[in-house]
Amino acid sequence: MGLPVVAIIGRPNVGKSSLLNALAGEMISIVEPTAGVTRDRVSTIINVGDRYFELIDTGGYGIVDRDDLGEHISRQIFQAIELADLVLFVVDVRDGIVPLDVRIAEMLRKENLNIMCVANKADEVKLFPAAGEFNKLGFGEPVCVSAANNLNQRLLKEKIIERLAHLPPSEKPRQAIMRVAIVGKRNAGKSTLTNAIVGEDRVIVSEVPGTTRDSIDVRFEKDGKTIVIVDTAGVRKKSKLADSIEFYSYSRAQRAVKRADVILFLMDATTPISQPDKKLGQLIAEEYKPTILVVNKWDLAKNQASSDDYAEYLGKVFPSLKYCPIAFTTASEARNVQSVLDLSIELFKQANTRIPTAKLNKAIEIIKEERGVGSKRGGKLPKVYYATQITVAPVTILLFVNDVKFFDENYKRFVVGRLRELLPVQEVPIKLFVRSHKSEEEDNSRP
Repeated sequence: MGLPVVAIIGRPNVGKSSLLNALAGEMISIVEPTAGVTRDRVSTIINVGDRYFELIDTGGYGIVDRDDLGEHISRQIFQAIELADLVLFVVDVRDGIVPLDVRIAEMLRKENLNIMCVANKADEVKLFPAAGEFNKLGFGEPVCVSAANNLNQRLLKEKIIERLAHLPPSEKPRQAIMRVAIVGKRNAGKSTLTNAIVGEDRVIVSEVPGTTRDSIDVRFEKDGKTIVIVDTAGVRKKSKLADSIEFYSYSRAQRAVKRADVILFLMDATTPISQPDKKLGQLIAEEYKPTILVVNKWDLAKNQASSDDYAEYLGKVFPSLKYCPIAFTTASEARNVQSVLDLSIELFKQANTRIPTAKLNKAIEIIKEERGVGSKRGGKLPKVYYATQITVAPVTILLFVNDVKFFDENYKRFVVGRLRELLPVQEVPIKLFVRSHKSEEEDNSRP
């Protein structure tokens, strides 16, 4: 049985995203004074004692969206309501009942739902009596909370568990085997790819650039394993970030890269690689993340170039990601999408490979025979004594040498390239460090 679902519903700017963050104990949804920041369903799993439930944040009901996405937002709200075992109807205790609250109440009553009224922004106890007005909405006495000040969060969680008590206890959610982040510039098709992978309209898809603002975690099952796909906001030049919402969206996309196990770096085949693409490629390389270069909308561009020509083009534009596999997709038709997911699982396995020390050092011996490490310096020849793997994800190799000054970046790149060819880690990043064998002192490259 799946987890019970608790959906947060309310008009714009009553603090729905702040409430989700407060109950989760971390910043998951973007919080901004601007109404209508949340568009998609943003969800997280909440644990209270031995009970678990999925908490879903939704966009503001009745929002007049600046990008004319109101209909899309409403569809996401109603999908959350359809899934919900309990609805938290959030109101603003300082504003009292407003006409839009009444509209939402009427809509919720038609759905015959389990509803709890939550009076947010009750920052002081003296505001609690004012919440009595919300009894008129017909959902009983509201629970007064302050998401911003973490007031009554524990009480609200207890009330939620009470309302879900009639449901059979659910098992602890299975740990996701991997997190796959989909990143790329705006309008490359990230949300379309997300929906195609999970097989449902989980996030809003629109031709409007910048539709996705949050990083949206979508859990799904494949072959009995739980995987999290992270749809992120489109990256653009910092100088063109229109407002603080876009700044936070950009920051969330960067954080998604850092937290991911595998990256799907999405590019639009119909447009040239741009500066935001290159910056994103640099970030991925610096974070040593297993990555698939996904060329989307290939159906619209394949007559202009062959896949081999485009792969050569990417190799020139992203020299630090030359080892990454390339996939050509048409996400709008789910073409080649499942093979991308299968390849993601393969890269995850490669990045977590433990290489036997004997096998690793055999590869090092081959490399030493193929290429020396430089000329004699100060009466000494550079020498590699042995290698060991110190961690995975990324695969990290430590070389013990006679003098770290002998081993420059060119030689390290050569070693990494050959290690990929000689070991079962052909398509993932390798981190290489050198350390003096006879001294405790290390160079600045020490991990």
